Amino acid sequence: MPECTGCTPHNEGMSSERKALTGIAFATLLLVALMMGANHVAARFAFNHGVDVVTAVSCRSALTALVVGVLLWRQKASWATTPRQKKFLFGIGALIAVQSLCLYSAVARLPVALALLAFNTYPLSTALWARILYGHRAERALLLAMPLMLFGLALALDVLGAASGLGAAAHWSLIGVGIAFALAASATFGLAMVLTQHEVGSLDGRLRTFSTMGLVAVFAITGALSQDGFHWPTALPGWWGLGLLSFLYGTAFTILFTVLPRLGVVGNSAIMNVEPVFALVLAWALLDQAIAPIQVVGALLVVATVIWLGLRKR
Repeated sequence: MPECTGCTPHNEGMSSERKALTGIAFATLLLVALMMGANHVAARFAFNHGVDVVTAVSCRSALTALVVGVLLWRQKASWATTPRQKKFLFGIGALIAVQSLCLYSAVARLPVALALLAFNTYPLSTALWARILYGHRAERALLLAMPLMLFGLALALDVLGAASGLGAAAHWSLIGVGIAFALAASATFGLAMVLTQHEVGSLDGRLRTFSTMGLVAVFAITGALSQDGFHWPTALPGWWGLGLLSFLYGTAFTILFTVLPRLGVVGNSAIMNVEPVFALVLAWALLDQAIAPIQVVGALLVVATVIWLGLRKR
């Protein structure tokens, strides 16, 4: 988000001040987006060779929490929190655990790019939760962007089944569950972001991310052990996929917290919303996942709309 992408876990801890991007900063943001997209493609390799969603989330979250925890320790960041903040940190961790499980469940069932596109409707979810919980009115820009985003998503998902040639009923029987997971991920993520902004926004972003990823790891590991344990890869490509999804996610976090702040780059830069485009290309090249040209047009429309929302002047 990106899983903020407005405020996603992997974009926290940065200044909210907008600054002009240097060439190095722009390239670094694109690298992070590439790594995040590749993380989901790697996850699909793992899922195709015996790994289940809970195992993938456990490994990725535990490694990321470890990396960010080391950063907190080395950089001597403050760990101070109030009782209210602790309560909300726990709730946000639970929400991100659900979001992570839902998004990887979508990736396991859909072409990777389509799963990420459906998830990238999170600005709508965020605006809805902000309205419900805190009475915030949606910005005019979001209201204008909403129809474009939904139209692009409809094209990308081929809602009428025209591009697939299957018809609406048959097409939705194939993608319906995956889309439901992706939209559930969007809804829970939006709620987590609203709570993060209003309840724990004053905390160091590294601490918020460490808490969130640590709790996600605890929830996922507990869930795995309470059922039938971890499901490890059954073939070498699955091990590569599991290793890469953990490495890519953890490395992207490290770049976000060590390199980008020094470059003066805002953490929630909209540039990283090109992640689904990178995922589309990588999934086509590595997984042989192809979508129709009209779906590509819809995907680009969604990505362009989200980027415009992120780059607009406030």
